[in-house]
Amino acid sequence: MSRTYHIRTFGCQMNVHDSERAAGILETMGYRRSDEVADADLVLLNTCAVRENADNKLYGTLGHLKPLKDEHGTTIVVGGCLAQKDGGAITERAPWVDVVYGTHNLASLPRLLAEADSTELPVLELVETLETFPSALPAKREVRHHAWVSISVGCNNSCTFCIVPSLRGPENSRRAGDIIAEVEALVADGVVEVTLLGQNVNSYGRDLDSRPLFADLLRSMGTVDGLERVRFTSPHPRDFTEDVLHAMAETPNVCEHLHLPLQSGSDRVLRAMRRSYRSRRFLDLVDRTRDLLPDAALTTDLIVGFPGETDEDFEQTMEVVAQARFDQAFTFQYSPRPGTPAADMVDDFVAPDVVAARYQRLEALTRRQSHDAHAALVGTSRQLLVESPSKTDDTRLSGRTRGNHLVHFPRGTGEVAPGDLVTVDVVEAAANYAIAGAPTAVTTTRAGDATRAALARGDGWQLGADAVLTPPVGMSTPHGTTASGGRPVLPVLPILPA
Repeated sequence: MSRTYHIRTFGCQMNVHDSERAAGILETMGYRRSDEVADADLVLLNTCAVRENADNKLYGTLGHLKPLKDEHGTTIVVGGCLAQKDGGAITERAPWVDVVYGTHNLASLPRLLAEADSTELPVLELVETLETFPSALPAKREVRHHAWVSISVGCNNSCTFCIVPSLRGPENSRRAGDIIAEVEALVADGVVEVTLLGQNVNSYGRDLDSRPLFADLLRSMGTVDGLERVRFTSPHPRDFTEDVLHAMAETPNVCEHLHLPLQSGSDRVLRAMRRSYRSRRFLDLVDRTRDLLPDAALTTDLIVGFPGETDEDFEQTMEVVAQARFDQAFTFQYSPRPGTPAADMVDDFVAPDVVAARYQRLEALTRRQSHDAHAALVGTSRQLLVESPSKTDDTRLSGRTRGNHLVHFPRGTGEVAPGDLVTVDVVEAAANYAIAGAPTAVTTTRAGDATRAALARGDGWQLGADAVLTPPVGMSTPHGTTASGGRPVLPVLPILPA
């Protein structure tokens, strides 16, 4: 009987990508996914050190897992950013953890599990440089129609509030040929939409000898037959060049959506954050985007209450946000991350009640803007990529426009499935989504056909346990060299005893 696993992912899209790779490794080892943590033989927590209360979430979850360890001998694994940061402190606080690995050595998971099977001690391994691109590992995707594709790992910026560079290392770009080969293999497997991932996609390729830049990579996505939609995240305003906007405008399958993190509208605060751009530069970029991509949707990240933020600084943020007119904003109250320069600015910390009041004002503004953006869709016809059943209404399906707006529409009699493309007329708007009528046109896809077949068999709409994608031949190592014979550099994946 196969062992089972359950993965819980904290944090960003890059962590989701890494969790798919961890799942692929475990599936290759003979494990099968369990939807219930209580039924799993192995529980893997892929951690985040960036989001608020990351430490509390991890150690709280580990506390809940201890009874499973005591009663069933569940193997507990902790990986990712917080593992890289805390290292041995995790097993000191939670000695029932079996394996701890960091952001650079996911490929070592099979060996670490084998070591954990043969020792009573927790197995801890943290390395300082990337051993194998996560994208060069097998993957188990959650859905048929979409895939995350990493184009680079690490970051060369030094934002004072961010711990990512110290946890994921300097930026390291993948060869363009490897990325295209992976995307082609994904499309052959039925994928119709990919999201290109990097901590700073704009600086992609600057560390490669051939120096293909991000705009070149976007254009190359337009040559992949069958790839309907391309998204990317996250760009950095400092490195954003106009050639990317031209590539977006001229490449039909690149979606008209730009996530552009502002963080603050105060130039003084941006300097303290080491963001290397100013509000005028940001607004000029917004204006140029709307000149070249009139239908583009703009989303952003904002931090309220950064150390030293004054009332005047906050009002400047409100003004820039008002001028930018974002379709959606992800707004956060500043919380210190140990190990970052901003965490040492204790004397400049803003009082919590002041931060909360500012946050409420900014949140109210961005929600109004989001409602306005969705209201602008009312009365128009939009193409949606169907993503899933609605999470709140089982009579509806949910899909996204090319601008990444969430739209719900009637489920119908089952002729439409996640992965299909539908055209709908938008009839109603809310702050975070829109509502449409029944589809006026349907384009079925291989992903949709596979989902319909799964539903007809009585399976779920998500991928089953046997869905593992092995990466294509020719995957390069982090240093840009390809293994002899053009074969990908992959770890040995032993089958652990049942």
